[in-house]
Amino acid sequence: MNHSSGLNPVIELYKKDVDRTLIRKNLKLSHEERLQNAMELQRFAQELREAGRRVKRAAGRPKDLEAISELEAIREEQQNEE
Repeated sequence: MNHSSGLNPVIELYKKDVDRTLIRKNLKLSHEERLQNAMELQRFAQELREAGRRVKRAAGRPKDLEAISELEAIREEQQNEE
């Protein structure tokens, strides 16, 4: 598939939505810095999940409480495996 521009038109369409400054910024980071950023993002995501559980628990809806209990059991199992 040889296009006149030499690039796939689908790729060109997606490129307009990509923030290349963020890519360049991340490429300037060391491997350790990128890993640290990823770990911080995971911690933040965990905080958000826990906040969501607290809100649902405070609402006291039975379905939410059941789901929260299941998630907490899974989390405990995962922590015990580590």
